[in-house]
Amino acid sequence: MSKIIAIVGLGSCGIAAGAGKIFDKLNLFAESKKYDVLVKKTSCIGMCYREPLVEIIDKFGKYLYGGVDENILEEILEQHTKKQSPLNKYVVHSELLKTKDDVFWEGQIKIALRHCGYIDPESIEEYEKYDGYKALRKIADKNISRDDVIKEILDSGLRGRGGGGFLTGLKWKFAKAEVSDVKYIICNADEGDPGAFMDKNLLEGDPHSIIEGMIIGAYAIGASVGIVYCRAEYPLAIVRINIALEQARKNGYLGKNIMNIKGFDLDIYVKEGAGAFVCGEETALMSSIEGKRGMPRKRPPYPAVSGLWKEPTNINNVETYSNVSWIINKGAVAYSKYGTEKSKGTKAFSLTGKINHGGLIEVPMGISIHDIVFKLGGGIQDGKKFKAVQLGGPSGGCIPAHLDNTIVDYDSVNATGAIMGSGGIVVMDETTCMVDIARFFLDFTQKESCGKCTFCRVGTKRMLEILTRITEGEGKDGDIETLETLSYQIKDGSLCGLGQTAPNPVLTTIKYFREEYEAHINDKRCPAGSCTKLLSYEIIPDLCTGCRICAINCPSSAIDGAKKEIHFIRQSDCISCGICVIKCNFDAIKVY
Repeated sequence: MSKIIAIVGLGSCGIAAGAGKIFDKLNLFAESKKYDVLVKKTSCIGMCYREPLVEIIDKFGKYLYGGVDENILEEILEQHTKKQSPLNKYVVHSELLKTKDDVFWEGQIKIALRHCGYIDPESIEEYEKYDGYKALRKIADKNISRDDVIKEILDSGLRGRGGGGFLTGLKWKFAKAEVSDVKYIICNADEGDPGAFMDKNLLEGDPHSIIEGMIIGAYAIGASVGIVYCRAEYPLAIVRINIALEQARKNGYLGKNIMNIKGFDLDIYVKEGAGAFVCGEETALMSSIEGKRGMPRKRPPYPAVSGLWKEPTNINNVETYSNVSWIINKGAVAYSKYGTEKSKGTKAFSLTGKINHGGLIEVPMGISIHDIVFKLGGGIQDGKKFKAVQLGGPSGGCIPAHLDNTIVDYDSVNATGAIMGSGGIVVMDETTCMVDIARFFLDFTQKESCGKCTFCRVGTKRMLEILTRITEGEGKDGDIETLETLSYQIKDGSLCGLGQTAPNPVLTTIKYFREEYEAHINDKRCPAGSCTKLLSYEIIPDLCTGCRICAINCPSSAIDGAKKEIHFIRQSDCISCGICVIKCNFDAIKVY
């Protein structure tokens, strides 16, 4: 037998797919000495669609295996320990082999995600092994001034990755300029967009990079208290960030006179949020930290002047901080060589929806939507037609397939009516109803409105009522125009970003898919065949065998016909649930 290393991906996605059992099984093998294997753990490497993932390292190289269950695991171990060769059919990535999944990696540049899936996130020693806290030591050893740190971040062109896209260095400069005995630095980890999980994976996979970025930011602005505001729905992320904070304290990266920099005192703690989407807005987030209801405040004054407890405060999101130490180590020029003129660097995106390679990627700004969907994303599931992407979550918009040559940077995406947001991409195919998509996102934002602004509180409710009517076949003339009018009123009359951007999914779907709205309203028809109350079902006589499966399963008893005779559906009693289509084994039911 030959000694090998087995590394299991234990991010949330891997654990949900069964990686915990694989990890336990490997430990049993190691303890019983059935296989000479050293067992280690890491987090998600981004290939969520291939979980559970196990990386095997032997004397010949590294091999990443996907879809591993307990039986496959033994096959892999037998192959490596006894035959000293990979089990090619399960390999999804290796520098030594070509696989059909190689396309997932083509074009990716890992900066923010550089350690995710490669190191043990609960080991500060592994983080330090891969240049961890090197940037902080560089600042201390070379006595780099706060102004020079800010200048480096400014020169890099790093913009906030939480959605606003404001220059990070400029934010730091404003906060540093304020004179106060106490300043705060906050990490916004309240990721709440449906389909977004970039920050979660970073917190689970590389918590020390966020901590180091916060420490450097705190040094730059003169902050003495740091807070990671993380939603409680991310339990594994919270566990790992707390482990990392304790390790950082023990190793002298937090506390008094950090790295022997006189007067540089800082500690960081975690504040768990209760899952309110509005608390992703920075002023609502600060209200929540203060123990108040999470509601936005008027600006100005901005947080850099009067933030948490009315003291100067800097807020950046998880992905923003994860870039900071890389920039200090490699330099602003190295970072700014990636991206476009006004959108520098790389961006992490989560890919979800009707796509083959669902997962997490990091690419240079300037990549096209087409390349994300059809190259890294592997194209549309089941060979269906690509229809649109929802970019920017509930605050974003839908970009149609004919604009898939749009490059992904702040200005280009904004020009379509969508926004970059935090980086969630939901892919839709021909079976997706765009009116129902707009209704779904309005339902989300309406429920998440804090209620402070009348236009947001009441306006989104009225819009949701109209959209619901349209999807149920009760739309009427003038509904589209009313939706547009309400959209602009809500945008103009809302205090914070939630209300100001809530109409975006509606406005973009009307702009690019108006004919679908008109079909729902005028023809009482859903072109995508998605809105159940607008669908009709009919049995095809030539294909019906009289098996009675459809009749037995019909919840409204709307199907008549004797055994071995042709059946028919009484339209007056049909509730359009679609169960008959699912149960029929002969494709004998037509949907129209």
